[in-house]
Amino acid sequence: MTALEPSIPRGDAVGLLRAIVRVDSRNPSLVAGAPGEQAVSHLLADVLASWGFRVELQEAVPGRPNVIARIGPSGGRALMFNGHVDVVDVAGMVHAPFDAEVRDGRIYGRGSSDMKGGVAAMCAAAARAADQLEGEIIVTGVVDEEFASEGTKALIRSGIRAEAAIVTEPTQLRIGPAHRGFSWIELSFRGRAAHGSRYDLGADAIAHAGAVLHELETLQRDVLDRRTHLLLGHASLHASTITGGAGWSTYPDRCVLQVERRTLPGETTANVMEEFSAACARAKERFPALDVQLTPMLTQEPSDVSADAPVVQALSAALAAEGEAVSITGVSAWTDAALLNAAGIPAICFGPGDMGLAHADEEYIEVAEVERVTRVLTRLACDWFREAR
Repeated sequence: MTALEPSIPRGDAVGLLRAIVRVDSRNPSLVAGAPGEQAVSHLLADVLASWGFRVELQEAVPGRPNVIARIGPSGGRALMFNGHVDVVDVAGMVHAPFDAEVRDGRIYGRGSSDMKGGVAAMCAAAARAADQLEGEIIVTGVVDEEFASEGTKALIRSGIRAEAAIVTEPTQLRIGPAHRGFSWIELSFRGRAAHGSRYDLGADAIAHAGAVLHELETLQRDVLDRRTHLLLGHASLHASTITGGAGWSTYPDRCVLQVERRTLPGETTANVMEEFSAACARAKERFPALDVQLTPMLTQEPSDVSADAPVVQALSAALAAEGEAVSITGVSAWTDAALLNAAGIPAICFGPGDMGLAHADEEYIEVAEVERVTRVLTRLACDWFREAR
């Protein structure tokens, strides 16, 4: 335990949550000069070691370690609880971001809902279940989920295995077996600079970008709005940023448009690039001088686990046994569950907190939700191995 934190009783989810919210773990890939996850990872590792876990720190990124903590008999079946410990910027927040203030049954602070509440609940649940476990719970507190997910990627590269995983993102106690993916596409338009009076010489790169945007809007309306998933709704795209131009009286010779395309299970980056290429070709029919280069910048794949999967059924049973409603929903945001699924570990989302409060100016989590999720995950941890006998 660090000198700055008192001892946290074993299985105390709320105490652990307040302790880790107090640690500034802003992701330095998102916020220049941010401290990263090292301090919170070390704190979490110390607490879990004091609770009886077998703990290791894994350098996912230099100076930014994952926490891998195991409890229960090893060598047989394993169930993973996964959550990220990095948070986003705090600019504009209504409450002090790292005070972990408790008021009216809520804990306020950056990361309280996204997703230190889930991290605290999964750690406490594993600790509470420890004496009844017939297999191993692997608790993974990972770095960098808010940017490039280098933490969970490092876990997978290391060969970590489990029969299933719960990613404790905020779902308000709903089971989230599916979420969208995304592709970031950059479109670079090249025009021809000329004096504003010389329409015979100039080629307007910004107008060309507008023509492609028009085609992408048509794609959304005529195609993507009709391409749906039972839990996730329809596929979508939106313009994210646009830059270009040099002055009032100059034809712009360059424009850069960045577009995000949210994908459904079954869609691939190749599909997205084909759609965008076709949109550009249609725009070129109207503007023969259009010159554009498409570059895929970052892609994260969708995630989809069947409602009949053992992990969904086991979690549903645990919810019912604890007197909670069983609700299955799609998760709006991308999560590390997709990476785990792609690696052969069926992963679903389930946790306390509201995704609508993630990254918000006022972020908080209901204390009661943290406790309820802890109880459900404790039961799941105990029952998961018994059901396999």
